[in-house]
Amino acid sequence: MASRGLALYLATLLTGLLECIGFAGVLFGWTSLVYVFKEQCYFVEPGEQDCGPRSNATGPPGSKAQDEKFSLIFTLASFMNNFMTFPTGYIFDRFKTTVARLIGVFFYTCATLTIAFTTADSAVLLFLAMPMLAVGGMLFLITNLQIGNLFGKHRSTIITLYNGAFDSSSAVFLIIKLLHERGIKLWASFLFLSACSAWHVGRTFLLMPRGHIPYPLPPNYSYGLCSRFGTRKEEKKAAEPETKELQSKEFVSPKEENSGPGQEQGQEQGQEHRSFRSCVLSRRFVLHVVWLSTIQLWHYFFIGSLNSLLTSLAGSDNVQVSAFTNAFAITQFFGVLCAPWNGLLMDCLKQKYQKEAKKTGSSASAATLCSTVPSLALTSLLCLGFALCASIPVIRLQYVTFILQVISRSFLYGCNAAFLTLAFPSEHFGKLFGLVMALSAVVSLLQFPLFKLSPQNIAVYVSMGLAIFLTLAHPFLVYRECRAEKTKSSVTP
Repeated sequence: MASRGLALYLATLLTGLLECIGFAGVLFGWTSLVYVFKEQCYFVEPGEQDCGPRSNATGPPGSKAQDEKFSLIFTLASFMNNFMTFPTGYIFDRFKTTVARLIGVFFYTCATLTIAFTTADSAVLLFLAMPMLAVGGMLFLITNLQIGNLFGKHRSTIITLYNGAFDSSSAVFLIIKLLHERGIKLWASFLFLSACSAWHVGRTFLLMPRGHIPYPLPPNYSYGLCSRFGTRKEEKKAAEPETKELQSKEFVSPKEENSGPGQEQGQEQGQEHRSFRSCVLSRRFVLHVVWLSTIQLWHYFFIGSLNSLLTSLAGSDNVQVSAFTNAFAITQFFGVLCAPWNGLLMDCLKQKYQKEAKKTGSSASAATLCSTVPSLALTSLLCLGFALCASIPVIRLQYVTFILQVISRSFLYGCNAAFLTLAFPSEHFGKLFGLVMALSAVVSLLQFPLFKLSPQNIAVYVSMGLAIFLTLAHPFLVYRECRAEKTKSSVTP
């Protein structure tokens, strides 16, 4: 039974990783896809320049009106990618995994089919298809993040691994572009992505639970394919009391475990049964929203203005701009290798602090939360270094900028998801994750007025650098909160 359960968990882990790296975040490879659209005369008015392959190494030139339409599509899709995580997170919490995944498959399939059959005459359909693609991909990510619960002590590592895979999936559109240059039609590539929906549906029923994966994991837990063999209702009923006991111990200190029933119940209600409203209104949540929104705004602004920045630094040398653009696209693929180090750091620190909490009798929940502080601070520092490198007008230094950007971005979203799972009750994860992303999406709209100020304006870099520096207040205040909880629990008789 144990070996079969482990095989099921590993199959779920690996297929979930493949799903995230191949489908979830393809939207952020938009730059590569725009190249193909321009070759096929999307949004080109009659009488304008001819389309097709050109000698320009950076891709076919387009009119200002054409570029504005492509920019508007990406702005709308990236906004929906974040903003719609709140309603989709609610769907995941309320209707569980199977329903959420089937909705995600529906959106994703409709999007890929629409793009496959879109032509230059019907290019306006991209305004509908790309946001649907973003929403479907985000649902894939949200439903896969819970897989970290299957691996206990390595929970944060798995969560950050999946977020890194989400970042790396932007390379899919680069692959489609390279295939297009070798004669593979765009519609064929997107029909293949549509056909993969059968695999998503099969994985939904065979390798994912109908409900949620609990944490901590109850004994003999099974789902999907294994749950089809025989009835497991008796085992589930027998495991429920033990699961509740494990959940209470996850957030209760050694002293509290030895306290009376009334005290234990009060502690469980205070930690595990906090209302969604109290979580949202907490200083911890508000600071986290500010932290994520500020750093994400800089990332979006950098990606949106990168071509203009490289053109300026290269002195309009198209060959050099093309080389650096390809280098940036290739660098994005390595996000899946960078992100797990952040989760590994949090998992190691969590185990260390919890051992110390057992020895000193301090709060176990404070020890768990304290493990996120170094990761939050490191993410802010990496982003600050990334902003400083981008502000220096030396084009070869941008290789370092690209490296810091991919590490910072993979740390950012992995840390965001891990922090929400460790700092708040698990039953609110989907709603909190969605609300954080929705609020940060509203802030991300500031990237357009920042771009209007000109990407080369030093005032933009100075203001963003200062804002990123101020995000260090979040890990500092979380650390102070942890220290206060530890002190309070250690002096309680």
